[in-house]
Amino acid sequence: MIIKNKELTDEMFLPAKNRSSTEHISRPANTYWKDVWRRFRKNKAAFTGLILITLILLLAIFGPYANHYGYDEQNLSRANLPAKIPILESFPWIGFNGVDIHGVDKYKESKVSGYYWFGTDNLGRDLWTRIWKGTRISLYIAFLAAIIDLIIGVAYGGISAYYGGRIDNMMQRIIEVLVGIPHLIVVILLILVLQPGIISITLAMVITGWVGMARIVRGQVLKLKEHEYILASKTLGAKNARMIWKHLIPNSMGPIIITTMFTIPTAIFTEAFLSFIGLGLQPPIASLGTLINDGYKLLRLYPHMLAFSAIIISLIMISFNLVGDGLRDALDPKMRK
Repeated sequence: MIIKNKELTDEMFLPAKNRSSTEHISRPANTYWKDVWRRFRKNKAAFTGLILITLILLLAIFGPYANHYGYDEQNLSRANLPAKIPILESFPWIGFNGVDIHGVDKYKESKVSGYYWFGTDNLGRDLWTRIWKGTRISLYIAFLAAIIDLIIGVAYGGISAYYGGRIDNMMQRIIEVLVGIPHLIVVILLILVLQPGIISITLAMVITGWVGMARIVRGQVLKLKEHEYILASKTLGAKNARMIWKHLIPNSMGPIIITTMFTIPTAIFTEAFLSFIGLGLQPPIASLGTLINDGYKLLRLYPHMLAFSAIIISLIMISFNLVGDGLRDALDPKMRK
């Protein structure tokens, strides 16, 4: 069969008609992170924890501005007032009516006409402002420590595992030395040397806090660097830095995110513990640890001074652990249905 040479033009072609309905895309493409978010939302406990964390963060940021009292503003004429909230004061069984444990209306006794939503401390300072200011500082210290742990731990573990050999042996011996020293001893000694404060507490937690992250990243990189796509990248001439930061670390993000989520409540608890034993922040600056320490001393007489700060730190710890558990399940490929 002979076909004569003929010039082909656009007019000679017509678009093909779709005759089959099966070729239509039934739903949009589902990416990995969309699938993670979908599985995370189905975990009611983890999603509730995320809502609580968001609410606490908003209150820590904007809560101190909800009234006109300063966190360090003292007035002995309004000292040790119980919590009193408008509208809720009409329901005495809730406990926000300004009556202490002895049934005495402290607001009438002290001739105070205002409302203190969380009450006041023994120096007449508003606990609502101090608690949310302290929550802000505690969260700031925890997030700062977690970010520094994340940066050091990921870099240290990734470099150690990728290069291997003598470099890996030397770097792992350093980690073993740090692990052999009790973490609390290092923290207390550093704080005593540098004087208590936000910077000293953060540095103290960072000295050995990154070790766990480094070990997790090292294990992930050791497993991933033998995969075929890594060998293909090496064959194509990819540099070591690109291999680590563009291929190995992004594929280890699941364990990294989970470890970071568990690091934050640990850092909050460490800061609260140090403040509780007197090695944390110094007055008039407040954190959840210092507020618990102040309230513990007067627990039998004025339980409101301890109750609110203890409830908030408990909610923070529980929420971050719930979110960490939810992320662990959502990022696990074996849990995918």
